[in-house]
Amino acid sequence: AVVSTQSTGMEEVFAAFSKFGDTKSTGKELDNKKFSKLCKDTGITGKLVTSTDIDIIFSKHKPKGGRTITIKEFGLILDELAAKRFPKKGSAEEQKAAIRELIQGKGPGTSGTTKTVKAGGTERLTDTSKYTGSHKERFDESGKGKGLGGREELVENTGYVGNYKGADTYDKSH
Repeated sequence: AVVSTQSTGMEEVFAAFSKFGDTKSTGKELDNKKFSKLCKDTGITGKLVTSTDIDIIFSKHKPKGGRTITIKEFGLILDELAAKRFPKKGSAEEQKAAIRELIQGKGPGTSGTTKTVKAGGTERLTDTSKYTGSHKERFDESGKGKGLGGREELVENTGYVGNYKGADTYDKSH
């Protein structure tokens, strides 16, 4: 079976999902988790193709003992998923073209991720101009923290015991 992986769109999608969330990834291998995300984000997963189907087909095509697939296996998996996803398309070639068109130009999405919310008491609690007492001393007029300088009790690593009055007098008396 000759697999056409020459379509650059398919390779770009493969690389985009391969690198998603992994700074060390080369973009040449895809694990099952990222492949499942690819299927979900591109619309392959649905009524006809379930996540179980995707896991089974992935396991069937990955190398023995391996955890990832390459672009070559990705093409084979897409061909197999095409028959399941588009059963009403006439020929196998039409099915393969339809699934490649489906993933064309899509990338990983971040739907459902946590967004920062400035609601309720957050604004009031983070306004440094309203701080009082010792907390007020830890910020300058603009609201920027002073760091260690804003704390009253700074440790001096001079080698002398705290409250010692004769610090740095040894050289003068001897």
